[in-house]
Amino acid sequence: MISTKTAGLASGQRLTAAVGAVTLSFVALALAGPAEARIACVNGNQIVNGVPLATPYCQDELVAKVARERGVKVSANEIRNNPNLKRNVCQHVGRDNRIYMACIDANSAGRRPF
Repeated sequence: MISTKTAGLASGQRLTAAVGAVTLSFVALALAGPAEARIACVNGNQIVNGVPLATPYCQDELVAKVARERGVKVSANEIRNNPNLKRNVCQHVGRDNRIYMACIDANSAGRRPF
């Protein structure tokens, strides 16, 4: 027969072991380092399962790359986060065939209120 003192101690040890295992798994995940989750862009297309797919993210990368080639100092993050900057860049270099489709929305007037 097990006394209540021994039974309590055994469950306490199990709890300590469980907490230790969870802590150890979190430490192992933290030391593993970041995974390579970078988006692969080729000519304004995102590579998804080996197939090129046009995405706004990669289109903005291409707009920034072409703009830098034409002398405009701009990053892809600036293009993504500032629609007015994208519009200005597209007005400056948007006639380049490589970014024509990426700049269609930025150059269009869109709906205007009456």
